[in-house]
Amino acid sequence: MVLAELGGSISRALQRMNNAPTIDEKVLGELINEIARALLQADVDFKVVADMRSNIKKIVNLDDLAAGHNKRKIIQQAVFNELCKMLDAGKPSYTPKKGKPSVTMFVGLQGSCICWVQCSGKTTTCTKYAHYYQKKGWKPALVCADTFRAGAFDQLKQNATKAKIPFYGSYMESDPVKIALEGVERFKEENCDLIIVDTSGRHKQEAALFEEMRQVYEATKPDLVIFVMDSSIGQAAFNQAQAFKQSVSVGAVIVTKMDGHAKGGGALSAVAATKSPIIFIGTGEHMDEFEVFDVKPFVSRLLGMGDWSGFMDKIQDVVPMDQQPELLQKLSEGQFTLRIMYEQFQNLLKMGPIGQVFSMIPGFSSELMPKGHEKESQAKIKRYMTMMDSMTNEELDSTNPKIMTESRMMRIARGAGRPMIEVMDMLDEYKRLAKVWGKMKGLKIPKRGDMSALSRNMNVQHMSKVLPPNMLKQIGGMGGLQSLMKQMGSSKDMMGGMFGGGGDR
Repeated sequence: MVLAELGGSISRALQRMNNAPTIDEKVLGELINEIARALLQADVDFKVVADMRSNIKKIVNLDDLAAGHNKRKIIQQAVFNELCKMLDAGKPSYTPKKGKPSVTMFVGLQGSCICWVQCSGKTTTCTKYAHYYQKKGWKPALVCADTFRAGAFDQLKQNATKAKIPFYGSYMESDPVKIALEGVERFKEENCDLIIVDTSGRHKQEAALFEEMRQVYEATKPDLVIFVMDSSIGQAAFNQAQAFKQSVSVGAVIVTKMDGHAKGGGALSAVAATKSPIIFIGTGEHMDEFEVFDVKPFVSRLLGMGDWSGFMDKIQDVVPMDQQPELLQKLSEGQFTLRIMYEQFQNLLKMGPIGQVFSMIPGFSSELMPKGHEKESQAKIKRYMTMMDSMTNEELDSTNPKIMTESRMMRIARGAGRPMIEVMDMLDEYKRLAKVWGKMKGLKIPKRGDMSALSRNMNVQHMSKVLPPNMLKQIGGMGGLQSLMKQMGSSKDMMGGMFGGGGDR
């Protein structure tokens, strides 16, 4: 994701400050200038950046700080808070509730390119939104009320079929209001609890677009209107978000294409400036490349500080409830077999793009895993799994690494069609993970056996053992880790305490 470059630039600026022997006005000025330069390069509005500079200087008055204050921590906290403030537009006007029928209407502009796919990705985003809730046990449905763009219904039908989501539309009917009303009524009768109506876009903001949206809005009476916007327009997002918000009571925004545009930072900050809450961001073309936008965890991940609670929630999404107690019991006993490694690789691949998953781990900067490396890592995991498919039950379930003799490794290599050195590489990875897993021995397991409760029960000692030394240092040592653990009960509350760090007073 291009925003990782922004996060990397700010992280490096903070690290340089941390490495300075003393904190004075010169060090503070250089830090603020570097952060401002990075934000401007990400297309954030000049006035927004100027306000941020001014606010940090007001908060961090070195002359007024009494002796004994941790200047580094105060500065880091101020930077974190100002980034959150810049991107925070409040909460959406409505939040769907499982089991209670609700109607969500999607609006947006069609891109300027001449193709059958909307450049803003609105129709694809409708399906991603439905798929996100479907995975959480909802019963979503899609209605195509876009009669303006050739191929709109075909695209929605194709996406919905692939995601196994019921849909409604028509090749014959040209009245979008009639289609929308019929679709909503049908899915209400079928007890769907999230009915998503996709409306027509245009190449520009025009009276016909807004009038059609108003008519569909009046007919379907949606609980929530979501504006889908392409991040590549940068600061121009302000005018677009404002116009749609005033015309059709937009209650939330989804920003797409955050994976490949340097203007993404400008788009996010511009939308936030209109006080239009951003609820999701699209980070790629695939169905799972779709993230909840929650400001504090987002900024935390942007700066390489992770979102541990979100990571544990993702594990909970892919590990069936009936398997969780058994997995957690093995975790507490410090057991780690090749079979467990295989199962965890399976879970990792289900959790979505590897770069997104790793960015939730405290201390792991998303900048360390560019797009090409993500694919390479995923391919390596699949190769490891292929090798393990060639193992016997005895080999998979043993906790004794000495069982893997040279003859066994040669047999596994032949069966998997891989070189012997790759089998040795896979076993080295197993030993490394087993060492980490062993440090979890004695962890108190929650009675409910769920991953979220586990994250709350993990204490500072366990986390300090598990995290590599460089990650522990990056989040501020034991002091920073202790602050992080206090916030771990809820990803919404995870914030600047994780920066921690001793040093200059």
